[in-house]
Amino acid sequence: MPDVSLDDQFATLWASWVFRDNYHHLHTFIWKIRIAEQKLEMKNRRILVYLNMTVVFTIMFIQTNVYAADADDNAFYMGVGDRQIKVRILENDMKHKEEKMAVKQTAGRDALGEFAPKFAQLNDDVLFGEVWSREDKLSLRDRSLVTVVSLMAQGLVDSSFQFHLASAKQNGITRTEIAEILTHAAFYAGWPKAWAAFRIAKEVWAEECSESDAKSAHAASMLFPIGKPNDAFAQYFIGQSYLAPISADQVGIFNVTFEPGCRNNWHIHHAKSGGGQILICISGRGYYQEWGKKAQELLPGDVVNIPAGVKHWHGATPYSWFSHLAVEVPAEEGSNEWLEPVDEDAYMRALC
Repeated sequence: MPDVSLDDQFATLWASWVFRDNYHHLHTFIWKIRIAEQKLEMKNRRILVYLNMTVVFTIMFIQTNVYAADADDNAFYMGVGDRQIKVRILENDMKHKEEKMAVKQTAGRDALGEFAPKFAQLNDDVLFGEVWSREDKLSLRDRSLVTVVSLMAQGLVDSSFQFHLASAKQNGITRTEIAEILTHAAFYAGWPKAWAAFRIAKEVWAEECSESDAKSAHAASMLFPIGKPNDAFAQYFIGQSYLAPISADQVGIFNVTFEPGCRNNWHIHHAKSGGGQILICISGRGYYQEWGKKAQELLPGDVVNIPAGVKHWHGATPYSWFSHLAVEVPAEEGSNEWLEPVDEDAYMRALC
């Protein structure tokens, strides 16, 4: 396997075995650890075995609730019931050190700050604020590798998986490496899970293809034309959008296409009575968000009913083209009010 180093293969193996719920195979996994240790002979990477891989510590606690710390012995236990193994931490310095945060995260407080404030605080301040920032113990690149494989092994290929794939790309994992990593993990985590993971990974690394090829592929994926650049409304969009009128009689229907990262401004459809808009998603992946609510992911076949008077925005994900039909609901004294742009912080929070 020339495209991924041996220690990366081992990290992939570890994460996939820990999280596929085959705990009765722990003895086999321990044997694989010993074989891998002999091959690695890299002391700094041994933390992958002895769980300075704390990037997955919180996930293990939530999923299985089966670990117990042993502070006096610098160790902890993992497993299910009586099938537990003791994992020793070899690092000598166990004291907490103040470090610069590698990842600034507010998704927990944004989504669950009122409903589950403690969980939100643990997510933002501990998982991202402390664990991810321990770069002297494990690099961001390797933490991304472990996290991606762990999520894939559980079948959690949702918007959070896309977020971590994007982080993995930003942290240095290449298109060739992610393809090899997911292929390697497929043999341990499951073939269908790998198929689902590849679908999203292709979108995240799609920009490495030419823009014209990506646009052509998107156009070929739907029945309706992309249309022409939406120049008349360009001032209300970040990024390039396209508009294709489908029907102007009775009810206005338009195919609106967004390039990756494109979204419209916050806006409101006003009406004395009736009015609003219906979105029918036909290709790609996108987001819709109402003011004060969490953004929702949009996939082909999804339908969004937007009442008059609701402040909202919609657009593509950062790594996928997106098209929807916009259906104008008949209104008395209808009008559109265009508001402020969706800034980068608000847009990126939609990924979480």
